[in-house]
Amino acid sequence: MYGIISICMLSIFIGCSNDDDSEVTPDETARMSVKLVDAPGDYEAVFVDVQDVVIKYNGSDDEVVIGDVNAGVYNLLELTGGVSILLVDDEIPAGSISQIRLILGDNNTVVVDGETFPLQTPSAQQSGLKINVNETLEPGIFYEFILDFDVEESIVQQGNGGYLLKPVIRASTEAETGAIVGNVLPLGIQTLVTASNGPVEISSYTNVGGQFSLVGVPAGTYTVTYETDPLLGFPPIVVDDVVVVVGVTTTLDEVIFE
Repeated sequence: MYGIISICMLSIFIGCSNDDDSEVTPDETARMSVKLVDAPGDYEAVFVDVQDVVIKYNGSDDEVVIGDVNAGVYNLLELTGGVSILLVDDEIPAGSISQIRLILGDNNTVVVDGETFPLQTPSAQQSGLKINVNETLEPGIFYEFILDFDVEESIVQQGNGGYLLKPVIRASTEAETGAIVGNVLPLGIQTLVTASNGPVEISSYTNVGGQFSLVGVPAGTYTVTYETDPLLGFPPIVVDDVVVVVGVTTTLDEVIFE
């Protein structure tokens, strides 16, 4: 079940409150996707030219420009009734993000009575359409951001007959998976850690510090198995009934091979 974690509306620039000022943690990552949908509007077509997606972090000047963006010119009026465009699906540094910005190109237009008009976007190409989200992304969790573009409220007809894009975008966040982390001793023994519950099996090795992280784990109850090199003579250690909750990192008790 999806849970809406935060919703905020942008007309010119309206923010959501947040007390978390944590900065980006570059050594740990979360996975995020960004989808674009639309509320219907009274136009024949509204085309926006999406070129880049930029993430801004709280308490830091750091920004992340997503490298693999599904750039293109999209008709927003086609993104209704469950239809969406996936703009981003990538790993980014974990931490508290404050803003998503959509950087637009020059090919933004609206079609009215069969005639195509340019959509003026004075600052969107340079600084981007700013959507405040104020959400903390936990390491190893997959988050899906839905950007709901309200076309009817976003397009303003000017006195000279032209059209201006003043975007109203509602952003909702859905955490999709959980994670399992833990520690294994003694150090120097690489251990394969596997979480399984039948249809799902996710594995990872411990690092030099004996730590492991199983990321992108769907909600459910798992059996976690620890296995070393058979030549070392240690029998596998099995931990039953490990519960994974969407949006939560489950930390297991330390495991010791002896």
